[in-house]
Amino acid sequence: MDGELWRWSASALAEATARGEVSAQEVTASHLERIAETNPEVNAITTLLADSAREAARDVDRRRAAGEPLGALAGVPFTVKENIHVAGSATTFGVPHFRDFVPAADAPPVRRLRRAGAVPVGRTNLPDLTIAGMHTTSTLYGATRNPWDPARTPGGTSGGDGVAVATGMAPLGLGNDSGGSLAVPAAFNGVAALRPSHGRFPMDHRIGPDDPGLSSQLFPVDGPLARTVADLRLVYEVLAGPDPQDPRAVPVPLDGPPVPGPVRVAVVADPGGHGVHPDVRAGVEAAAAALEDAGYAVEEARVPRLDEAVDAYCGLIFTEFALTWPTVGGLLTEESRRHVEYTLRDHPPVDLATYVRLTGVRMGIRRDWARFFEEFPLLLGPVSTDLPPFPGTMHASPEDNARTMGAVRLCRASTFVGAPSVALPVGVAGGLPQGVQLIGGMYREDLCLEAAAAVERRLGTLTPVTPVAAARLP
Repeated sequence: MDGELWRWSASALAEATARGEVSAQEVTASHLERIAETNPEVNAITTLLADSAREAARDVDRRRAAGEPLGALAGVPFTVKENIHVAGSATTFGVPHFRDFVPAADAPPVRRLRRAGAVPVGRTNLPDLTIAGMHTTSTLYGATRNPWDPARTPGGTSGGDGVAVATGMAPLGLGNDSGGSLAVPAAFNGVAALRPSHGRFPMDHRIGPDDPGLSSQLFPVDGPLARTVADLRLVYEVLAGPDPQDPRAVPVPLDGPPVPGPVRVAVVADPGGHGVHPDVRAGVEAAAAALEDAGYAVEEARVPRLDEAVDAYCGLIFTEFALTWPTVGGLLTEESRRHVEYTLRDHPPVDLATYVRLTGVRMGIRRDWARFFEEFPLLLGPVSTDLPPFPGTMHASPEDNARTMGAVRLCRASTFVGAPSVALPVGVAGGLPQGVQLIGGMYREDLCLEAAAAVERRLGTLTPVTPVAAARLP
């Protein structure tokens, strides 16, 4: 195995640390050196947690030397998006208004990762308030750059973690997703991500004592990014399970009942028939061939009620969002506001009767998707139907904004029904990573992870990568 510890997977680091082959302090030092070397090129890590990371690593080494039991992620560095609470570190959401908001306690997933021995090494960038579009740029920290092509977006909203993981600054990142915010940066940066089922992992995004509205309770989930599917599985086992801090989290077994084989996989290269880039289609076809070679029964199919799911998703989430927009909009720059205003123009808030009706529509669509997954336990499709766009064209006009967000329609639809998914890379085309996603029925993360591992065994991994220097841009 390569002697540079920052290149190792989380699983390899945890195993070597537990055996005493490397120390947690050596692992942390290697990643801090990599951050110092690489972050100036990509601007993914916003706040370095060097002192606390070294202290946590020393504690892991002390416990191992004393013969105390170590967690499954002992000594493994991870990053945390700046809208997830880390005790003693500001949760800024990327805007000046929250630069001094320092939580006293970790959010549930951070707490669980620490208990498993993982070491937080840095906070990561995100779009302003996680609502200012799909490009990771914030008022406080500026733009994060795609390591494959700095002229293109790294995606968002968990783009900081996607870039940090892709470039070897950490083997794991903790982000979140309410419509593609884990899968998109995974696909655009050549790494893997797990979006869990709604209720699989506990979380808590409250800033004060009040809880958010219905759509903000139903759609967002926290989840990991990693370079290997095995690492996603490891974190999945650490994060899953109930927690009194989040009554949505349920005690569902990690693995569901066996599916009579061969497992049928529905392939949807162009969700909804709205168009797909040839390189994206080629990635889906490569993943389908890998699954077929692994013994899966692969066949083309149509996603049930896809466009209706996307429309209902927008109707619920943007109606609720419109209520807070007069206050929230004042925290954003004019550029950041543009995306929201264009989106609200295309998806204006609905009246109360329509909102209530849409909650029923959601149940019906969930039922139809559940029936679909009875026939096809897995759905294979693109994360985005287009290549990573250029930041200046993503939200520059209403048409650009609609095209950018329309490309991730399969992410929005699966978010609407609460289904789990694994995004993973399947190759490189034109110098850019190709990414796909495998979506499963509720609480069947195990099927998604197993299938993703089968694809990975045949097509390999792409990262860590050395960033293409931004200075090479014209």
